[in-house]
Order: sequence, then C-alpha cells, then structure tokens
Amino acid sequence: MSTSNQNLYAALRAAFPADLDTWAVETDQGLVYTWRDLDRASAMVANLLQSLGLPEGARVAAQVDKSVEAMVLYLATLRAGLVFLPLNTAYQKAEIGYFIADAEPAVVVCTPAHFGWVSKIAFKAGAQAVFTLGDDRSGSLLERAAHHSDVQTLVPCAADDLAAILYTSGTTGRSKGAMLSHGNLLSNAQVLHAYWGWQSGDVLIHALPIFHVHGLFVAIHAALLNGSPMLWCVQFEPSQVIAWLPRATVFMGVPTLYVRLLADPRLDAEAARHMRLFVSGSAPLLIDTFRAWQARTGQTILERYGMSETTMLTSNPYRADARHGGQAERRGGTVGFPLPGVSLRLVDDRDHPVATGTVGHIQVRGPNVFQGYWRMPEKNREAFTADGWFRTGDVGQQDGRGYLSIVGRNKDLIISGGYNVYPAEIESVINELPGVVESAVVGVPHPDFGEVGVALVVARPGAAMVPEAVLAALKASLANYKVPKRCVLVPDLPRNAMGKVQKNLLRDTYRDSFAG
Repeated sequence: MSTSNQNLYAALRAAFPADLDTWAVETDQGLVYTWRDLDRASAMVANLLQSLGLPEGARVAAQVDKSVEAMVLYLATLRAGLVFLPLNTAYQKAEIGYFIADAEPAVVVCTPAHFGWVSKIAFKAGAQAVFTLGDDRSGSLLERAAHHSDVQTLVPCAADDLAAILYTSGTTGRSKGAMLSHGNLLSNAQVLHAYWGWQSGDVLIHALPIFHVHGLFVAIHAALLNGSPMLWCVQFEPSQVIAWLPRATVFMGVPTLYVRLLADPRLDAEAARHMRLFVSGSAPLLIDTFRAWQARTGQTILERYGMSETTMLTSNPYRADARHGGQAERRGGTVGFPLPGVSLRLVDDRDHPVATGTVGHIQVRGPNVFQGYWRMPEKNREAFTADGWFRTGDVGQQDGRGYLSIVGRNKDLIISGGYNVYPAEIESVINELPGVVESAVVGVPHPDFGEVGVALVVARPGAAMVPEAVLAALKASLANYKVPKRCVLVPDLPRNAMGKVQKNLLRDTYRDSFAG
C-alpha cells in the first residue's frame, strides 16, 4: 500500500506483514486476531462511520473498556479521516458532560451499561449517533458494522489534518483538548521505531489503558509500525505478564506496574531472559524500583518523558547515542536526551536560557508538538512563546552530559517566604530514607510564609518511622527553607489511571493544615 496519503493508517497498514493470516493480537482471554482480522474489522467500522455522512473533521468520542475492538474503533476513525477522542473510563457524568459539550462529537461510543445516561448527554450536545461497545465484543457498534463491506477506500489526509484530541487531566482549571495531527503522531512513531531499535521478531506485551498517549499511541503505533504482534492484557495481572515474558521482547509500563511485578516472586532473570526492552513512563520511576528491577532481572528499565500535547520528547538511550558523546547508559532518575528532531531548552521566568545544571522551565518544539488546544485561543497564546516554543509546564535540569531530570510541574512549585521550593528535590531525599516506600510533597497556605510544604510519606510495613525523624533527616540534608513544616504518615498516595500521584487531591486535603 502506498504511503503517499498522509493518513496515519496508511503508514501503519504498509507495515503489516505480507502474510495477513499470521497472528497480530492474542488476549489474556485466549482470543487470537490475525492482521487480516484487524484490517477487515477496521474497514467495516470505517465504512459504518462514513455511511453517516459526517462533516469533515467530525469527532468520534469513545469511553469504552479496553478491548481489541476498541483499538479497531481507533484505527477505523483514522481510516475514515475523522478525529478520535478517547475518554478515561473512570470519568463520571459531570466530566463526560463537559467533554462532550466542549468537543461536540458527531459520534459517541460507550459501554452498553452506560448507554442510558451517555446517550442523553450526547444527543443533547448534538451528536448524530451513539453506539455501544462492550469488552466482550457486544454492542451496537459491531452489530451495525457487520452489515458493511470489509473493503474500504482510505480517506486522504494531509500531515497537518487533525487525527485525535486528548484531554489533559485538568488539575488546574478546565481540562484542555490537545489537538494532535496525523503528522504529529506518525513522526513520533517513526522516531521511536528507530531510537528504540525495533526489529523483526519483536513482540509487545500491551498492558496499558488505551485512552492515553502511552497505551494508545506509543505502544500501539510502535507495534503496528513494526508489524509486531501484541500480547494483550485487558486487565493488568502480574502473573499473566510474567507468564508471557518468554514469548515477548518489549514491555511498556508505568512505575506502578513495575512495582507490582517486583512483588511477584516468579519474576527473575530467567523469566525475563528473552526480553529486549522494558520502558517506563507517565510518572516518575523511583530509584529504588529502578535498582530493584536491575538486581532481580538483570535488565535496565529505559525511562522516557512525554505528554499529551507532544507525545514523546526525550528518552534514555537504547544504544549508544552519537549525538551525546556516545552515551549508552540508562540513568535512573533521568529521562535521557531529547529525541531526534526534538529541540528542548531550559529557561528562566523571562524565557532566557539557564546554565547547565540549573533548574529551568522546559520548552520544546518539533514535528511531534501539537497544534494547540481545542477552542482555547487564549490558552494557546499562553502555551507558546513568541518564537514558537511550547511551554510544557514542567521544570527540569540537564547535567553536563545532557541527561534531563524532571524536577516537577510549574503548578507544584512551592514559593515559601519568597524562595522557590521544588517538591521533587525533597521527595528524592525522603525516598532514600530507610523504611520509606514513597513520598509526595505539596504546598499549602501558611500565615507567615505564604506557602509551606507538607510531606506525605508511605512507610514500609513494620518500619518504625515517626514524622519528626523524617523532618530531622531533611534538615540535615537541605536548606531550612526547603524543609516541609509538617510530615504525615499515610497508607498510600492517590493516583490516576496512569500512576501519577494526584497532588491536587493532596493539596485540597491538607490545605487547612496551618489555618488560624
């Protein structure tokens, strides 16, 4: 198939193996799909979507459980030249109401159990059709698609045509819809294909949700663009992943998945012997987890950094990176180097470059960077500099060898008594203390300092730990203005579906710690 059409599906389909009857996906429920199955099914769903006579650029919103058919819906949306809008399955009525009212999708696909309330919201917002799709291959989407041809003419798209809208988590203010084009997604997939050494014979264990950049774009695009089969976890289960390791070569996960795998005694070097690459992202990987994985499996996790607005930006090297002095080391606590084609700079509050080793705001540009936020021109003016760099909202620093470390988010910055305090620096010290599993530091209002830190610490079971000892240890290691004014032992930290600690919830919980 020619890839002169810039529709992303053209490039993915061109990479399918010559024998379409070989296996493409095997699920943890024992279902097996061939490459021909994926091509035919996505053609039928694409033909269904096209039969609705939707306007150019129409959105297709999907809030469905993970299934191969949900991936087929995404591929079909690409084929039909429409815009895919994946929605987290944890979203409730008010959240779904906001997203549908904002994006005004022409088609909404939901789980059968939610059809009653989702359809009311969707039709009220002007949707033309609402379909259902269950994780057991049930629902009206597949029933309707079954009446359409399994041959489809790919809709032509330009590289800058919109392919997807991903809503950010919205921890500050309204969630924003990041607009990603066919060119954005393809350029990043091609870079990762080369940089991570994808090769013939690779098999991916897909254990991530598919409403997010990591599972939907990084993992699926990587496998399809290499013609590689996927072992598909509908639900992450450590024992299933470990059982599949001898058949696979690549695994992508968030830190929580690695922690859960390490808790299973069946994970060892022999189980992972066939694996080529373990990738971690979407949240910071604790150095303890990084080292424990090395010790247990003999393999080094590759950490990378990206976001909804840009897909992947940086990566620790898979092999020696000639652009950075031939470095091949995967360094724990860092997210590596800017990927080929990505420009990255660290600047101060006035957009002036900072010195090596100095903390600065991370700004990027490149073919992977999104087109802006959906219907938010004022946010776009804030998000981009006058010379075209995207303000990521993250804060980081680069060492003399070019390795980038993420210090935190701008919104997590604590300004205490006029001093800038970066929570990640404090958390790294706490996490090295004996008996600590993990920690989070958040800023809360204070009558004297304006804002101070509160440290939430998760202790190992049986560890004799007291908050005063944690604060005393910090005072011995950090400038006094950085030391939190309060430490609280907690059983766990709240996380979203991708494993990120929800600091907004912690700030709300401890906001009144120093009131009065």
